[in-house]
Amino acid sequence: MTIPEVVAPVTSSSQVTPQVPAPAVPPQVSAPASPEVSPQIVEPASSPGAFSAEAVRQDFPILHRTVNGHPLVWLDNAATTQKPRQVIEALTAYYSAANSNIHRGAHTMAREATELYEAGRGAVATFLGAESPDTVAFTRGTTEAINLVAQTWGRANLGPGDDILVPVLEHHSDIVPWQMIARQTRARVVPVPLDADGQIDQAAYADLLSYRTRLVAISHASNVLGTVPPVKEMTALAHRYDARVLVDGAQAVAHLPVDVQDLGADFYVFSGHKLFAPTGIGALYAKPEIMAALKPWQGGGNMIESVSFDRTTFAPPPHLLEAGTGHISGVVGLLAALNWLSGFDKDAIASYENALMAYAQQAMATVPGLSLLGAAPDRIAVLTFTLAGHDPATVADWLDRDGIAVRAGHHCAQPALAHYGLESAARASLSLYNTSEEVDRLVGSLRALQQAG
Repeated sequence: MTIPEVVAPVTSSSQVTPQVPAPAVPPQVSAPASPEVSPQIVEPASSPGAFSAEAVRQDFPILHRTVNGHPLVWLDNAATTQKPRQVIEALTAYYSAANSNIHRGAHTMAREATELYEAGRGAVATFLGAESPDTVAFTRGTTEAINLVAQTWGRANLGPGDDILVPVLEHHSDIVPWQMIARQTRARVVPVPLDADGQIDQAAYADLLSYRTRLVAISHASNVLGTVPPVKEMTALAHRYDARVLVDGAQAVAHLPVDVQDLGADFYVFSGHKLFAPTGIGALYAKPEIMAALKPWQGGGNMIESVSFDRTTFAPPPHLLEAGTGHISGVVGLLAALNWLSGFDKDAIASYENALMAYAQQAMATVPGLSLLGAAPDRIAVLTFTLAGHDPATVADWLDRDGIAVRAGHHCAQPALAHYGLESAARASLSLYNTSEEVDRLVGSLRALQQAG
């Protein structure tokens, strides 16, 4: 069985077979063919085009390599996504023609690099539906962004007797920073339980909320169960108690449309490497009034206005949160990834991924002894499973011999696995470039493992 390609809606009866256009062009930096060459920021596609997984795959060089003599099947997207050539080329072009530090230089290349960096900030704000670029601060990723909020907003606003509600569903990076700041401020972390389907128990959540609740930390999508909680509704309920809400978007941004204003999120964080961008770059969104009130977390260059031994004044937000030299090339790569992704119809991508996930669920259910974790009706294509008689690490090793990359372990979500009485599991996670043929290879390899005993 194959998953049909999903295309953007046809707007004219004459359009019988929509053509897949070239993806949006990322920011390009021209090679120095003459003494003066300026990097140019290319705008994203103004109107998204049709989507085809097979066409998209042509943009990813790594998907055409072999592993252990077999064509690579990359099913570890929840850990990191692969990078399209547009991102790779943008990084090469930046280092070839525009490499410079930003903000502090008066020369041409410093201005050009600064323009690229701030264009990246603007692209993130647009992607998140934020009020302005000034609500976005760059970080190394989701983990650093959450720690930043804990050590700035948390240190200023948490105290003895305050509650931080954290669902059992969460990734460790959305648990441990809250435990650390709770110890420092004498607040407490309160877990919110799950139901049998792997959804957040909404009745328990409502009961746990009170005027002691200062913060709710919740993932937009689970990295281990794929569950997509009703974030907008949970946020609105938390706001009734004057609590702030931080949304971990690490797993959601590559699969779901994000509108932070519609969600009502006070903070939203994500990592670029799970969105087809480089590692080591991510972003923190904070509502304008919250961002304006945040204090510096780290001190150094870039985040100051003036320094003397008598007094230091800080740059306005979000720059006061970006001490030192940032990951400039990472921002260039993130900008390229966002521009590339904007070249496709989001609804078409979502329809394709949902169809592929449904096919994978049905196909994997035919493997003897295989049990999928989580049954939330609203979810992304994360398929965590156990295979009777086989340790998850053994399963992953077997699949790797066939060129199939999955993840095995606790997935940095030990409380969520403990909900099912498990310490580890295997996980296959899908993305827009995966195909039904790859799912068939996964299922065939798992069947062979069972037959081999």
